[in-house]
Formats: sequence, C-alpha cells, structure tokens
Amino acid sequence: MNETKLTIRISRDLIENAKHFAAENNTTLTNLIETYLRRIPARHPLDNAPIVGRLTGTLSQNVSVEDYKKHLDEKYGR
Repeated sequence: MNETKLTIRISRDLIENAKHFAAENNTTLTNLIETYLRRIPARHPLDNAPIVGRLTGTLSQNVSVEDYKKHLDEKYGR
C-alpha cells in the first residue's frame, strides 16, 4: 500500500473525542479515519476485480433472471 501524510484542520474537541474513542477501541486515530474512508464507494469498483473480468461473457446474453430462478428451483427443489 502506498501511504502518504495528510494535514487537515479539525476542531480540537472533535480530535480529542476521536482519540478517546480510538483508545477505548484499541485502535489508532489513523486506523479509525482510514476505516471510515474505506466505506466511501470506489469510483471504479470493478477495475481491480480479476474474477469479474474472467467471468465476463461466459453467460449467454439471452439468459434472464427468470431463467436463473428456474435453474435454482430445479437444482435445489424449492
């Protein structure tokens, strides 16, 4: 992972509260912020998804959701 340093301005009270929360949860302020930021959806979520890339085009374009449901019914006997 390529890490970089970031300088931000946040109120002192907010930082102290976040540090206290991080300490109570056995983590660091950096990990707390990074975990939160990772929850923001990626702009290109499938760019680094090699499995999706390998599967692309393996199903006929004529297959519908109903066909899939029928397959599951036959396979699992719903």
